[in-house]
Amino acid sequence: MKIIREDEKEGIVEVFPETLDDLWHLSHIIEVGDNASSKTTRRIQDNIGDKLRSDRGIKKTFYLGLDIENIAFHLFTGKLRLTGVITRGPEDLIPLGSHHTLEVKLNTPLTIKKSRWPKWAIKRLNQAIEASKKLSAIIVVLEDDTATLGLMRQFGIEYYGPIKGSVSGKRILDKNRQKNIVQFYEKVIESICKFDSIQNIVLAGPGFVKNDFHDYLKDKHPDLAKISIMESTGSGGRNGISEVLKKGTVEKLTFENRVAIEMAAVNNLLEEIARNSSKIAYGVRETRNAINLGAVGQLLILDTKVASEDMGDDMDMVENMKGEVMVISSEHEGGKQLESLGGMAAILRYEIT
Repeated sequence: MKIIREDEKEGIVEVFPETLDDLWHLSHIIEVGDNASSKTTRRIQDNIGDKLRSDRGIKKTFYLGLDIENIAFHLFTGKLRLTGVITRGPEDLIPLGSHHTLEVKLNTPLTIKKSRWPKWAIKRLNQAIEASKKLSAIIVVLEDDTATLGLMRQFGIEYYGPIKGSVSGKRILDKNRQKNIVQFYEKVIESICKFDSIQNIVLAGPGFVKNDFHDYLKDKHPDLAKISIMESTGSGGRNGISEVLKKGTVEKLTFENRVAIEMAAVNNLLEEIARNSSKIAYGVRETRNAINLGAVGQLLILDTKVASEDMGDDMDMVENMKGEVMVISSEHEGGKQLESLGGMAAILRYEIT
């Protein structure tokens, strides 16, 4: 993500989203009540004299501004849609005051106007810009003739697979077994190479397939072997990917990776709860009380709670008192664990009596 233009006096920031992660960040930076404007394409019914054309009209591209009423980020389609009342646009094509949905596009500038930019929103925008400079990691969990890939994105894990081979068991006599293994390995490698700028590959799984695959990489694909490490897990598939995340393997490789950091923060909170620590608060009421008392050292808040609970001022209050605010994605296991605790929690500087 890039910032094209800033006007602090008018509360305007124009951004240039470049990745799916950027759209995810924007879905939490943009709030209901903000104004957003960008190019959009809309099908306009064409009139010929007094006769309405029987077709679906013609597509026209123009600049459109909306007062935002609803924000929706669709993880599986990678689409960010902003719905609201039209405040700017060609009046001969669209009536001002009517409703429209603006789909935020990659590599298309988007202007965001807020009545006030809270500190947490500015911080998140800067994090998105920094994160766009960093490279991703892939977790590859191998078990027998099945591989599952987890692409580390800032909004969570994007799963690919399972990738299936046709490798027979060792006890079954099959003269083509080695050939089938190679074909399976190459299918996995082809899937890995579809992604650009992968900095690290974690090869994981419960058996020795990951070791054999690593040896194959060293022999046939040394460039991939150089950025690969191995990690043992008790399970295959998505459960194996979750094990890798809990171990902090990816965090050690790419410490700035948002998912690994968030998982570690939530796990630390859960450990404090398990120890019956008196320096924690969780749930909306208890956490807000701790914020108002100035007792919060670290605030963990689910991304969906920021807007729904109108937490902007509370988050600013924590940061103004030198506390840390961490917005946790609802798209990974750590976020789901925080959601079960009410969607927000805090590690306190001192015990609240």
